[in-house]
Amino acid sequence: MALLHVAQAWGRTQGKAVSALTVDHGLRDEAATEAARVAEICADLGVAHRTLDWPDWDGQGNLQAMARAARYDLIADAAPAGAAILIGHTMDDAAETFLMRLARGSGVDGLSRMRSTWTDRGHLWLRPFLTVRRAALRDWLHDREIGWIDDPTNDDTQYDRVRMRQALDLLAPLGIDAERLTMTAQAMTEARQALEHWAEQAARGTAWTEAGDVVFDQAKVQALPRETHDRLIAHAIGWVASAAYRPRRAALIQAVRDVTETGCATLGGCLLTAKGGTLRVGREPKAVTDLRVSPPSIWDNRWRLSGPDAPSGQVLAVRALGAGGLSDCPDWRETGLPRDTLLASPAVFAGDRLVAAPLAGHPAGWRAELCPPRGDFFTSLLSH
Repeated sequence: MALLHVAQAWGRTQGKAVSALTVDHGLRDEAATEAARVAEICADLGVAHRTLDWPDWDGQGNLQAMARAARYDLIADAAPAGAAILIGHTMDDAAETFLMRLARGSGVDGLSRMRSTWTDRGHLWLRPFLTVRRAALRDWLHDREIGWIDDPTNDDTQYDRVRMRQALDLLAPLGIDAERLTMTAQAMTEARQALEHWAEQAARGTAWTEAGDVVFDQAKVQALPRETHDRLIAHAIGWVASAAYRPRRAALIQAVRDVTETGCATLGGCLLTAKGGTLRVGREPKAVTDLRVSPPSIWDNRWRLSGPDAPSGQVLAVRALGAGGLSDCPDWRETGLPRDTLLASPAVFAGDRLVAAPLAGHPAGWRAELCPPRGDFFTSLLSH
């Protein structure tokens, strides 16, 4: 509510259009009524409002994590192209996140401060209240006689965040409060930036990219300090899969152990293979089997295929080449690329008929352009 009023006042003085989005997760009967009340407040302020519904939770998995991901997806899709999106996270939210990650055994990256700005899906995202305590915002609203709605789930101790909020109250008398945790998170951020710098330098001497895969000189990458080694492998997985977050440390350690011992491992939608003195991180074919777009839309969040127009009455689709498509590419071995890389590569189909497979030696006038959202593998190791 404080963010709404501050943004509305800023928009009025700057001559900028401000709109509000409310996400109804469909988890409480009262949520629809609360969203309607927000719409009324927005109307009084002259702010356009829209309620976004999330009907997709099936009762499986981590509810809070899935709801969070859904919020960001819904907001990104609903916001006008190129919009700046403001999120109301406070210093308290950041401190609670720090404790949650500490409880999971997170390292330097996980304990770094919550980002105040970033770009994603064509939008600039901002958290303007990260230096402000939640109580200060409530005081600000109270002083202006502005009401707000409390979400009862904020007091439900079945959720980790609520338990961490209560833990902060117990830790504060010991000097471990939101301000101190913010200072520690800032120190972790500075340490992360130094580690990223050295990892980027190490990557240039140990890795290269090929057909969307990241390939390491196995002996060189294994000779690196453990932190740098793990950072590079985790970043490669995130870069290939276009993932927002790096793999959990325990899962990463297990995958590295598996690929070292057996020559193969999967993690985060990627296939790790060790062969001929190299460690290759590529897309796992199974992870892209069901992905389909119409050209020239971006496929798998990183490939754009362009080529001749389809004949009249023919509908083209971009999807993974797969085993069936690869069998129609007799010259695929001449590309020098591993079979698994090609199975997960983009191809053009008309129904079940293969039209083109640019990476598998069957271009047919089509071109595959790699356009990963993070940009270049090496420079994307650095936070900006």
